[in-house]
Amino acid sequence: MLFIKKSAIDKKLQIIANKRHEHADKLISDDRENGMMTEETLSFSQSVDRMVERALDVIEIDEGIASALKSCNSVIQVRFPVQIKGKIEVFTGWRAVHSTHRLPAKGGIRYAPYADQDEVEALAALMTYKCAIVDVPFGGSKGALLIDPRNYSRDEMQLITRRFTLELVRKGFLSPATNVPAPDVGTGQREMSWMADTYKHLHPEDVNYLACVTGKPVHHGGIRGRTEATGRGVQFVIQEFFRHPDDVQKANLKGSLGDQKIIMQGLGNVGYYASKFLSEEDGATIICVVERDGLLYNESGLDIESIHQYIIENKTIKGYTEAQFDENGAKGLELDCDILIPAALEAQITIENAGRIKARLIVEAANGPVTYQADEVLNKKGTTILPDAYVNAGGVTVSYFEWIRNLSHIRFGRMQRRQDEMRNQQYVSMLEEITGTSISERTKNTLKDGANEIDIVRSGLDDTMRHAYQEIREIYLNNEKIRDYRTAAYVLAVTKIARSYTDIGIY
Repeated sequence: MLFIKKSAIDKKLQIIANKRHEHADKLISDDRENGMMTEETLSFSQSVDRMVERALDVIEIDEGIASALKSCNSVIQVRFPVQIKGKIEVFTGWRAVHSTHRLPAKGGIRYAPYADQDEVEALAALMTYKCAIVDVPFGGSKGALLIDPRNYSRDEMQLITRRFTLELVRKGFLSPATNVPAPDVGTGQREMSWMADTYKHLHPEDVNYLACVTGKPVHHGGIRGRTEATGRGVQFVIQEFFRHPDDVQKANLKGSLGDQKIIMQGLGNVGYYASKFLSEEDGATIICVVERDGLLYNESGLDIESIHQYIIENKTIKGYTEAQFDENGAKGLELDCDILIPAALEAQITIENAGRIKARLIVEAANGPVTYQADEVLNKKGTTILPDAYVNAGGVTVSYFEWIRNLSHIRFGRMQRRQDEMRNQQYVSMLEEITGTSISERTKNTLKDGANEIDIVRSGLDDTMRHAYQEIREIYLNNEKIRDYRTAAYVLAVTKIARSYTDIGIY
């Protein structure tokens, strides 16, 4: 870690800010007039590669290693039949492994009607960079099944999931040692339980079978805190950002986190928990929620828990009476706010709407919500973006904790919690003896409690997200070629992965 005088940081930040804002609107206007602002046809994986190339342009790295970094190691497509309601249906799925410089390769499996191989490869690459950024010793992988889960019953989904798992295991794309899936869009704890149980029946001799997937229910080998981990990680990222007043000022924001007005796109697992924590614990105001069937808006703030329960009961936000409803959900991204958090799908902010985004800070809770060219436009405008490869790494971080827990066959805190409580009790008694005053029972209980599993998980996640931000920030401040946090994050990731490739003899 480099130590820099605050005056030097202030000066550097001011220079960077001046460069970014200088003629920004004129540049965007000129590009539009010259026909340079048409959206180039880039696939998701190509967009990720372009962003990585920006990082490669500012650091010295061997061309061969650079090519290896952008290459997908392997990808498998499977097609398998399942009898549904007396008829045979054939399903298509994929599992991609971007890198095996660390094992196992790690990444979620999504069930979606729009899934394709390019998306899977792009998400696998993001997982590689994501793990490197937060120092999780995994390679990157990702999987998908082309299916709309809403069209099938629970029992049918179990049949399909177990059959898909069978294909992945037989072809070597699922095991505790080499490839470990997790939940993603359209999947959750129940799918992970089915996968783990299927693997167990195929490999009954493997005592570590529970580690073949993460994101399981707690009673089936999961870890407390995993369900909300990605949303909690988003909260920790924003908290750390606001611990640096210079960064807040450079983003044209004022006040503390509790003073900010936030727009949340997507109220799924990530968006729900991030919104809930930011509003209930940090005091921020969620003024707008954008969902697939429209948006809800209330300048005074939305009750996230109330909306969440309404969605559970009605499967829609239509009809919710405590906020203004608009069917044009895309308009919500362009409303005036302090912080915009896209927590839905990729390519939500494109070159078509990037110029109309008014948020001063964009926090990418989803994977790839901003396209490559939209990112260029927003950078010219001076919009601060905290990138997806860092922001949503809370999920894989706690998955790492769960994987370790499964391999060690013991829950965190089991061996030391009571010892910590006894020691803390001794400290409380010593404090009363020295001061001659009696401490209330409520305060005693607070002081003497030992850390349980959820406390340890949250502590580890908080430390991980803080440390990663500080590493990204240091690179950002100390390389004049870097103009944004995304490039700094990829420089951090690429440097770590390239070092690993060199160390193990690939180079």
